[in-house]
Amino acid sequence: MDQPANNAQAQAWNGYEGAQWARSQERWDAVNDGFNQPLLDAADPRGPDLVLDIGCGAGRTTRLAALRADRGQAVGVDLSGPLLERARLSAERERVRNASFVHADAQVHPFEPGSFDAVISRYGMTFFADPVAAFANIGGALRPGGRLAFICAADAEANEWLKAMASLDGILPLGGFGEPGAPGMFSLTDPDRTLALLAAAGFEDARAQRVEAAGNWGLDAEDAAAFLLDSGPGRHLLSQVGPDAQEEARRTLTGALRPYESGGAVWLRSSSWLVTAARGAAPATPRTAQRTRS
Repeated sequence: MDQPANNAQAQAWNGYEGAQWARSQERWDAVNDGFNQPLLDAADPRGPDLVLDIGCGAGRTTRLAALRADRGQAVGVDLSGPLLERARLSAERERVRNASFVHADAQVHPFEPGSFDAVISRYGMTFFADPVAAFANIGGALRPGGRLAFICAADAEANEWLKAMASLDGILPLGGFGEPGAPGMFSLTDPDRTLALLAAAGFEDARAQRVEAAGNWGLDAEDAAAFLLDSGPGRHLLSQVGPDAQEEARRTLTGALRPYESGGAVWLRSSSWLVTAARGAAPATPRTAQRTRS
């Protein structure tokens, strides 16, 4: 792998965080699969297209893009060795032969200029140390006029899993967890800022549209609470308190999730931004961008 620009994220995703996501691939896909169709419809990979999947994780969206671009190729890029190992195994098992995976930091990786027709990402664009530099590097991998489409988290109030986690305030040190602009998954929750970053990186016609989907977080409230608290952020929060507070957190979160039980599952609605743009013909200064809601 190239020397990463973001060592903290590289350490996390090659440590516990990456291992947890890798062993829980099917569960995380059950949470996030509702965003696959709007993402891929927006990027519209087809036929001989070459598609780049940023922060591909265990490769679900890479494989789906490869099936659409059936005479082309889909390349998934991620910082996480454990997730990429799982991605390769899944592609082999599903016989998706036109999907490949690269262990790299997309902010600095030397992509072949103008080599891709489309770039996609499902929650993988939010972890860059320098978003403008990352978007510019990714844009350079697109042919002129090439398509960018990615999903990123919207405001916490519109995400039911974050509302459930808010029940732990006063039990766990939530701090700025879920706040717009916070490092990691919430760094792009302000769409106007996101569009400005893309414009500064040379993208044109940048737009953000709200999309929502329900995800399956577990068999019942106890199972979903355990899954949330076993994730990287949940485990980090639990590590800062003693056993009594940990047990109280599990009970409280289970209670908060109980109303979402239905038909042998816990269904939580997530709200995200579907961000689209096109690569400009030349490096750009910031341009006017548009935001739409639906």
